[in-house]
Amino acid sequence: MYNPQLKTFVCVADNGSFNKAAEELLISSTAVMKQINSLENHLDLKLFDRTNHGILLTPAGKVIYKHAN
Repeated sequence: MYNPQLKTFVCVADNGSFNKAAEELLISSTAVMKQINSLENHLDLKLFDRTNHGILLTPAGKVIYKHAN
């Protein structure tokens, strides 16, 4: 089953950046953030820790990432 939010999640995790993922997916960084926020709300999980130095997968995010590939 294809899930565009999951594809975006994997792309963000692979790139370590919302902006780089947006460039790769050819969509705006705002659209990427909205998809990730929607996925986090749907799963009721925080998938990324957002810092001034970038993003990191949370433990829950690591599990989702492992199974998404």
